[in-house]
Amino acid sequence: MATAERQFAEARRQMVLTQLRPNKVIDEQVIAAMAALPREQFVPKAYRGVAYMDEDVAIAPGRHLMEPMVLARLLQEAEIQPSEVALVIGAATGYEVAVLARLTSTVIGLEVDAALSQQAGQTLQALGIDNVALVDGALKDGLAKQGPFNVILFAGAVPEFSPAVLQQLADGGRLIGVLRAPGAPIGQTVLVKRAGDLFPHRVLFDAGTPMLPGFERPAGFVF
Repeated sequence: MATAERQFAEARRQMVLTQLRPNKVIDEQVIAAMAALPREQFVPKAYRGVAYMDEDVAIAPGRHLMEPMVLARLLQEAEIQPSEVALVIGAATGYEVAVLARLTSTVIGLEVDAALSQQAGQTLQALGIDNVALVDGALKDGLAKQGPFNVILFAGAVPEFSPAVLQQLADGGRLIGVLRAPGAPIGQTVLVKRAGDLFPHRVLFDAGTPMLPGFERPAGFVF
């Protein structure tokens, strides 16, 4: 193994030991997925040295990979099963898609930036991850034509979970993400579980996850 590969492998091990396990991540499937995936492959080369830091990592203007601990705890709360179908809203370079691909049977990644989507496809192919599909399109309304989904992950903070996206959950399906008011310094991670026509939710913990683009509320009319 080359020196750089050894360094990244050690960084992944330290991520598990110092970020995930001390912060209530106990799901061994989630831990194994994140311990196996080369997170550095999903960030620009100039940022690979900080790929495993305990914070969101910038990958393009206005776009980030989620902080490892936040992502791991969200996936843990979703209790993902091997036979399920998942949707990632804001697939970006594909890291969150790749993690989910190790936990369940099929993952669809929705991405508005065609360049990021192309990069994601190349990285996923290079890693031999073949149970995923990437779809180009606006993020705000999800992907109703491919639903329903057992799991929906927002890979970034949004001001609200729209009724249109909630309706894309299968009965018993779970939506996980971060709700953050525009301009607020911090948001809250939330788990929504569909029960028929009801969508009860549970607030989990605070997170400073950056906002996803395309969810801005229209400005009110000003005289």
